[in-house]
Amino acid sequence: MIYDEPVFKPGGDRNLLVYLGDEMSFDLNFLVQTYAARIREAALPGLVELIPELASLLVSYDPDRLGYDDLIRELAGIRRGIGRLEGLELPSRLFNVPVLYFDPWTAACVDDYRAKLAEKEPDPDYLVRLNGLADRRQLVRVHSGTEYWVAALGFWPGLGSFLPLDPRCRLTAPKYNPPRTWTPKGTVGMGGSITCIYPDETPGGYQIFAISPMPIWDPAQRLAAFRDSLALFRPGDRVRFVPIDREEHDYITARVEDGSYLHPEVGYQRFSIDAYHAWLDTLDPTKRF
Repeated sequence: MIYDEPVFKPGGDRNLLVYLGDEMSFDLNFLVQTYAARIREAALPGLVELIPELASLLVSYDPDRLGYDDLIRELAGIRRGIGRLEGLELPSRLFNVPVLYFDPWTAACVDDYRAKLAEKEPDPDYLVRLNGLADRRQLVRVHSGTEYWVAALGFWPGLGSFLPLDPRCRLTAPKYNPPRTWTPKGTVGMGGSITCIYPDETPGGYQIFAISPMPIWDPAQRLAAFRDSLALFRPGDRVRFVPIDREEHDYITARVEDGSYLHPEVGYQRFSIDAYHAWLDTLDPTKRF
């Protein structure tokens, strides 16, 4: 449920945890992102940082400039000012992410895991069976058939948690147990109903089945998309996965390596929750692509 009033809890002497609900849903996360935007607009003195998550926010503040009780009073007032979700809009950039499905690198990673840690069904076939799909080709159609909402960033710099906006494309998968010790950079994975892209070679536990040559985290800030931030995505952005072949993958990789790659971004859009709900009402969620 979405709470009528935020729940505030201390997160140490310089942080405040703010809970807006107890479900994992797009509507709740849209409220979280709207709330974070309104807090930033308020420019409270002593506010250090905001970290929006799926259903909550972490608010870091300077207690010498902004007291705990004063902060709660200000944040409660901002939440009351938002009211209901109806009529709300947020700026939302759209990124078209090139993806090579069933690539050799994630396949080798899964094979290494199966040989050294635990036997398991290959991840793409597991996703097909678990979600009642016909074959790997339908997995590609369903996974790439929707835009995804960037609900939060975490676990690793630049790693986003993506929620599918089209309910007909919602897939589910449990995490690895035990997790992998490594995952190729750019791997596309799924855990629960969340999709992510691994920004670097890291451990991981999501089921993996594709890879993107498009960087989403650049600590050296070599490419134009990273001039203002080491991480590509921001909460409230949207992602669409575009299937590519090996030739296109290698072309993009070469452009990334020589520094000439331009990220495919549409940066002038706004997301209306009323328009989104009206569109949902036209869909039959039982139909797959």
